[in-house]
Amino acid sequence: MADMIPFIDLKAQQARLRSDIDARLAAVLDHGAYIMGPEVKELESELGKWVGAKHVISCASGTDALILALLGKKLRPGQGVICPSFTFAATAEAMAVLGASPVFADVEPHSFNLDPRNLSAALQAGIDSGLEMVGIMPVGLFGMPADMVAIRDFAQKHGLWMIDDAAQSFGASYHDVPVGKLGDVTCTSFFPAKPLGCYGDGGALFTDDDDVAEIAISCRVHGMGKTKYHNDRIGMTARLDTMQATILLSKLSIFKDELAARQIVADRYNELLGDDVITPRLTKGATSAWAQYTVKLPQKTDRAKIQEKMAAMGESVCREAGADVDTIVAAGVGVPGPIDPVEGVVLSAPNLNGWTNVALKQKLHGHFGDNLPLNVVNDANAAAFGEFWAGAGRDESITHMIMLTLGTGVGGGVI
Repeated sequence: MADMIPFIDLKAQQARLRSDIDARLAAVLDHGAYIMGPEVKELESELGKWVGAKHVISCASGTDALILALLGKKLRPGQGVICPSFTFAATAEAMAVLGASPVFADVEPHSFNLDPRNLSAALQAGIDSGLEMVGIMPVGLFGMPADMVAIRDFAQKHGLWMIDDAAQSFGASYHDVPVGKLGDVTCTSFFPAKPLGCYGDGGALFTDDDDVAEIAISCRVHGMGKTKYHNDRIGMTARLDTMQATILLSKLSIFKDELAARQIVADRYNELLGDDVITPRLTKGATSAWAQYTVKLPQKTDRAKIQEKMAAMGESVCREAGADVDTIVAAGVGVPGPIDPVEGVVLSAPNLNGWTNVALKQKLHGHFGDNLPLNVVNDANAAAFGEFWAGAGRDESITHMIMLTLGTGVGGGVI
């Protein structure tokens, strides 16, 4: 087997930033404020400038951001929140932790994001289950925000709040409004594989709501009140440490460039893969941070054979799937709205942003020669790619949706 191309090559990005990162980390070692040091406040300020949010509260992970946001909205047992049926488990998990229930709604076939047309059915399913329906949590899966205008219209009509789970979509926008301003609260993750990631766990929430911000800031540190040992409420330990803040400050300085580079990679994939697979289609008015580039394979394709062949040819791939709705519902913490389950396992291929075209060609040809299964090098490989899929085999018994995720940046990946 050829040497594996790493799924996420953070070294290429680090090479560009290493001297700046080293200097920032040395400064932390010198001042010694490892918890809630000055760099944390600096990061929150810079993130606020990026999206225009009044409050930015950094925290220890994207999951913590969701929990803090829900605490800020005073979510409690007996209440329900609509969320997509195809998302990472943390979306629903954050609700269950607080004793509330996720109510699953189906997703759009082209974006895999929450379908506004299915909100009414999900709302009724929650009500029929005896829940007090209080909110909606759309997810910007794979980097593109959901149809937030339509979802907000529905939320306002029915008196629901909206929290945007933007773990993968920070850096994107919808009708020129940046992610971070699309929901009443927005939550994101700084897991190393995200478009903007640190070198450990991290996250943040964004809001213009003073009450939500006050509760989130308090709950981030054990429900702290005006002084360290005055506790106003039950909270948690959810602080972003200073070392991670320094990494994020360094990466934020090139984030705009990286988003542009991800778009170039996505455009390249669109051009070369369009005849062989169903490529991603952006919702009108939306941009994507391209956390992943996800395509649908031809119907009835044997995804296992494709995965095996890619691995044998040197592709570091991983299997992705949405939250296990059946398991969550069986545990008694979720309500299945009328959904057509997406039994789609996503195969994620290496992220290649940060490479020059010359270096990219040399690297890929070194692994694959003329048998490159990902069409990113030249038109000749476009034909080879089609033959690759055809040779992978078809199984008439497989009828579920099949997807493949191709990397678009050194920061892409799964949580």
